[in-house]
Amino acid sequence: MSKGVFYLDCGGSVGEAIRVLSHAGWGVQGRADARTEKIDVTLQPAAIGLAVFGGSVPDEATLQNLEHLFQKTPHMAWLAVVDPELRDSPEILGLLGDYFRDCLPHPVDSESLLHSVDRAQEMARIRKLRSPSSLPSLSKSGAMLAESAVMQPVVRTLGKCARSSAPVLITGESGTGKELAAKTIHLQSAQQKGSFVAVNCGAIPENLIQAELFGHTRGAFTGADREKVGRIEAAHGGTLFLDEIGDLSLPLQVNLLRFLQEGVIEKVGSTKPVRVDARVVAATHRDIERQIETGNFREDLYYRLNVLRVVLPPLRERYDEIESLATVYLEQFAQESDSRVVGFSRQAMRVIKSYDWPGNIRELVNRVRRAVIMADQPLLTPGDLGLDRRFSNRGNKTLKQARAEADRSALIRALNTSGHNIAEAARHLDVSRLTIYRLMERHGVKLSNTTDNGGAENE
Repeated sequence: MSKGVFYLDCGGSVGEAIRVLSHAGWGVQGRADARTEKIDVTLQPAAIGLAVFGGSVPDEATLQNLEHLFQKTPHMAWLAVVDPELRDSPEILGLLGDYFRDCLPHPVDSESLLHSVDRAQEMARIRKLRSPSSLPSLSKSGAMLAESAVMQPVVRTLGKCARSSAPVLITGESGTGKELAAKTIHLQSAQQKGSFVAVNCGAIPENLIQAELFGHTRGAFTGADREKVGRIEAAHGGTLFLDEIGDLSLPLQVNLLRFLQEGVIEKVGSTKPVRVDARVVAATHRDIERQIETGNFREDLYYRLNVLRVVLPPLRERYDEIESLATVYLEQFAQESDSRVVGFSRQAMRVIKSYDWPGNIRELVNRVRRAVIMADQPLLTPGDLGLDRRFSNRGNKTLKQARAEADRSALIRALNTSGHNIAEAARHLDVSRLTIYRLMERHGVKLSNTTDNGGAENE
């Protein structure tokens, strides 16, 4: 996306703003005087507009001209620079509240202006990526943002899974987006016109889950006053998503195994087989292989489910796209709640990038949603996100702590850039592969899908 701004003179000089932005590499993609010109918006290709208000409040003709322009340019992110003496006038307040993403005082502060324009361009880029015509170039999934090196192989794997009808097992920490990954597979698969039926195996009480999964006949048990279709049967012709499959009891694992082997189920209270044709996608945050070793998960069921495998990385490994993810959610929630929040402060974004996100995407979504609803200012702060206390003592580090944090950050960046290739990460940091492994162990960096195509090496 080119760095161009359309400048609109609404009674204040745009010269200083042009000078500041030009020095930072921003070009002029149009300029007009709202007081004297009827602006042909079809000729303005810029994604960002900057209106400068000064002198006196615009007259009625100018206000109508501005209203017309703003209504015809929903694709543009409008920013305002306003003389403090005009800011509280009803006419200016009306324009700012209805059409502008940010407002800066005049005379303009260079750093604030550049930050505001940068954020506006990022929001415009994300809106373009999210539009139906450009979503395929983002992830081919139509659902998952995948800008980082660590996520692009995951999205390619999801696409391959969608082209098959074989069972899929999705693993990853809690909150990494396993259901979204399952929906992505469903929406690209031959079953996309059928239902996507999600079942959280860990959320349904043990005494109810068999009836929920397989259904029951009338009179099968006390309270069963009518026949019920189970979740598995409801997914006929579509996709059955079994979330937290690792929490399923051993007896139910046997019943599920039969369904996977034969494509039939039996309702509770009946011995009549019911044939079901549904694509099965299962997910768990547990170490399923460890559960097999301890006897808590059937090995034969594991092999039935683990035909295709997708491993989702935690959010802390998706460093390159955390800002984009946070911005996407902010814009979504701001629209839903009619909020005037337009972005993150620089301190908030630094905290977002530094935080480890133990709750992953789910935690990011919750914090941003709450902040957008509760914030009083247009830019979210660390306090709005509930992260201020977690980082209040970060300024008091020992030299050893600072070095350790720097080493860990450099290691994660190198691994992400290399797509988790150990040998390539080692070359990037100019160390041996053995050093990479030692650093990973020392700093607790656990990555999925690591490869090491280097030769033998001693250190």
